[in-house]
Amino acid sequence: MKRGTTLFLKIADILIGIPVLALCIFLVPEIGNVAAKLLPDFAYIKYLVSIVFYASAIPFYFALYQAFKLLRYIDKNKAFSELSVIALKKIKHCAITISILQVLVLPLFYLFADKDDAPGVIFVGLVVPFASMVITVFAAVLQRLLQEAIDIKSENDLTV
Repeated sequence: MKRGTTLFLKIADILIGIPVLALCIFLVPEIGNVAAKLLPDFAYIKYLVSIVFYASAIPFYFALYQAFKLLRYIDKNKAFSELSVIALKKIKHCAITISILQVLVLPLFYLFADKDDAPGVIFVGLVVPFASMVITVFAAVLQRLLQEAIDIKSENDLTV
C-alpha cells in the first residue's frame, strides 16, 4: 500500500481527535450544568456526568492511538502480523468500553427529553453507543479475518 494513503489516514486519525477534545473542554461542563439543573436534588450528578464523559474520552483516544499504530504496521509491511491483531483487539475493547459508559448516561437523556418534551433527544443519546457497537463488530470481524490470514500464511510457510 502506498504511503500516501496511510498518511491521509494518519492525518484523519489525528483530526478525529481534535473535535472530541473540543467537546470535552467546552460541551461536557455544559452538559453537567444541565444535568444539575434537571436534578437539583442530586448535587453530585454534575460531577458524575463529567466523570462518565471524560472516562469515555480515555478509551477513545487509546483506540485512536491503536489505529495510528496499525497504520504504522501497514507502512512497515507488518499488516499481517500478530501486532495488528492485538491492535484490533484493543480497539474492539475500547469501543465496548465507550458503549457501556455511554449507556450509563442514557437515563439523563431520558430526563432531558421528558423535561423539554423532546423525545428525539433519546435517539441522539443512542448515537454514540450504537456507533461504538458498530466499531466493535467491525474490529472483531477484521481481527478474525486477519488472524485467519496469518494462520493460512504460516501454514503455507511450513509446507514450502
